[in-house]
Amino acid sequence: MEKQPLISVIVPVFNVAANLAQCLQSLLDQTYQNLEVILVNDASYDRTGQICRDFAAQDSRVKVIQQPTQQGVAVARNVGLAAAQGEYLTFVDGDDFVTPDYLAHMYQ
Repeated sequence: MEKQPLISVIVPVFNVAANLAQCLQSLLDQTYQNLEVILVNDASYDRTGQICRDFAAQDSRVKVIQQPTQQGVAVARNVGLAAAQGEYLTFVDGDDFVTPDYLAHMYQ
């Protein structure tokens, strides 16, 4: 069977601790498994950074980039783009969640 190409999911985050775990779990539970999740923490001051680090420690597909100062979502997305290794990419907001077949449908 041919290996599926890598899909990069870029998630800019800022103070989304209340919803971030659900968002990340929905990404890690995808039926399409060849993915990387790039979290760009835009200098959050709530528990967002710790949640990012916890998920990265549990799953090697999760990568965390910590912005030293808040620069806004557009800069965070561009930082994520620069780090992405995938053949395809998509963006998901840190306070959203996706269905288990989101990436599979996108790939098809």
